[in-house]
Amino acid sequence: MTNNSKVPNRLISEKSPYLLQHAHNPVDWFPWGQEAFEKAKAEDKPIFLSIGYSTCHWCHVMERESFEDEEVAQVLNRDFVCIKVDKEERPDIDSVYMRVCQGMTGSGGWPLTIMMSSDGLPFFAGTYLPKHDRYGIRGVLSILEAVDFTWKNQRAALLETGRRVLGALEKETYATYRPYNDGAQGEFASFPQRAAEALLTLFDAQNGGFGSRPKFPSPQNLMLLMRYYDLTKEEKYLNAAEKTLTQMYRGGIFDHIGGGFSRYSTDSRWLVPHFEKMLYDNSLLAICYAEMFALTDAEIYRDVCKETLNYLMQEMSSQEGGFYSAQDADSEGEEGKYYVFSAEEIRDLLGNDADYFCRVYGIDEMGNFEGKNILNLLENDEYFVVPSDETIARCREKLLRYRAGRMLLHKDKKQLTSWNAMAIAAFAKAGRLLGIEEYTQRAKEGAAFTEKYLEDANGTMHVRVIEGEAAGTGNLDDYAYYGWALTELYDATADDEYLHKAVAVCKEIQARFADGNRGFFLTDKDAEKLISRPKEIYDGAVPSGNSAATLFFAKLAQQTKMPEALEAAERQIAFICASTRSFPEACPFAMLGVMMQYSGRSYLCENGTCSI
Repeated sequence: MTNNSKVPNRLISEKSPYLLQHAHNPVDWFPWGQEAFEKAKAEDKPIFLSIGYSTCHWCHVMERESFEDEEVAQVLNRDFVCIKVDKEERPDIDSVYMRVCQGMTGSGGWPLTIMMSSDGLPFFAGTYLPKHDRYGIRGVLSILEAVDFTWKNQRAALLETGRRVLGALEKETYATYRPYNDGAQGEFASFPQRAAEALLTLFDAQNGGFGSRPKFPSPQNLMLLMRYYDLTKEEKYLNAAEKTLTQMYRGGIFDHIGGGFSRYSTDSRWLVPHFEKMLYDNSLLAICYAEMFALTDAEIYRDVCKETLNYLMQEMSSQEGGFYSAQDADSEGEEGKYYVFSAEEIRDLLGNDADYFCRVYGIDEMGNFEGKNILNLLENDEYFVVPSDETIARCREKLLRYRAGRMLLHKDKKQLTSWNAMAIAAFAKAGRLLGIEEYTQRAKEGAAFTEKYLEDANGTMHVRVIEGEAAGTGNLDDYAYYGWALTELYDATADDEYLHKAVAVCKEIQARFADGNRGFFLTDKDAEKLISRPKEIYDGAVPSGNSAATLFFAKLAQQTKMPEALEAAERQIAFICASTRSFPEACPFAMLGVMMQYSGRSYLCENGTCSI
């Protein structure tokens, strides 16, 4: 039984699109804050913490199955105090409790489900949970019943579990740094090669990419391989990056009608995507295609970069100059419905052009996704490059207009500092490497937006802005990515203003986030104190803040030749290399900075030309 009531809960007063999606659940949700924790303490109840984001498919599923359900809501409201968190607004909370989930279960994901005491000590962790037990997965109702019983009868055992996990996480955080000897600099220089070689052992030579399924774009891996090829001219590194970029473009993970890439592929061939589109993926992938064009002069990479950035300009840009966060995978309750076509639809829409279009994009009556068709070029060697003839262009335009008439996808209009910075870097780099002034101008607009809406006069950054309202104490990622974006803008424009701002950001990072010679915490020293102060080192779908700081500092040191920037770069590189001594491939984005610092090659723009 689902809830048909329109009576809102406390989330109705929030700005986050994710929290507002849950504002009419029958669950008595609280936003993260003192009120919820005081209630849990006063009523001696555990907290049910649910973390997700507005374009998350499995978050939608769990909402439909459980959080809109009166039976589940009754149990939650009776026995727990329930808190909803948008992971993109509060990456600090997500980081702490995702590590808890990984420590307890060996894996993680969203929605993230945590049960904890009123002082934040977790004792249960999971991800998506069905309402009832099925397929070997315990359901929400049976878990809630068991936790309630244990909380009331065996609480000491629950809390001891939380203390053990938290202790192990704290030990891990402080056990990663070991100082190097005086000869360390030479050892640091070998780390990018070791990382690149390790990536080649994971490379899928048949389909491109790394690993099997699900397969993520991992643009930082591709950047490392391309940069290392640019340094050494060894073809194997370029070949792996080229194979991946071409196969991703040919596959269904690329939107052949509207441009842009989905978050990941559910199969190893890049055919069937998880259809949500994220700003960070498209920004970093645009950089990859721009750099591959610079290395090879092959028009396919220029064209894909343009289609990706044009998608960001047309679909993901705000009037004020910022960039929106994401587009949903679901419409009308179905994943991918917005993007797929039946063969009959194509024939009705395209008439005499239909047979040709279907041959090019692999469309047939059987379909390749639940009876419908995901457009792709995987079987079409003739169109290994971007189809550019007039017939294809005409057909794509017709389909784009037709698709726009469907139920529109939800768009998360949060504008996040860190992700906006990635987009600024992408437009700046593409403007320079592709020679397109419009892209450089868009990067400048993005920087002006950041300065106006996301940065205070004293240099303090916020996490996000929605409808002109900035919120959240900026994290390491916000500062590090914005600093990097400013250095890319300087390369693109030679405007000293961007370099001066980058120097100021470098100083802010060291003042706000430093952990001595152990890199940087995720959170500002003056931010809300959680059960643990998180520190992220390894790159995931997005490179970590420590990785971004490594590249930013190294690039700034080359651009300014300032001793302070050089010292910051060397200290951060020492931390990263100490932390990844056995597996430098865990931080490929940071390895770009290591390579820049110790390769002996200048990455500066000189005489009007730049390296990638």
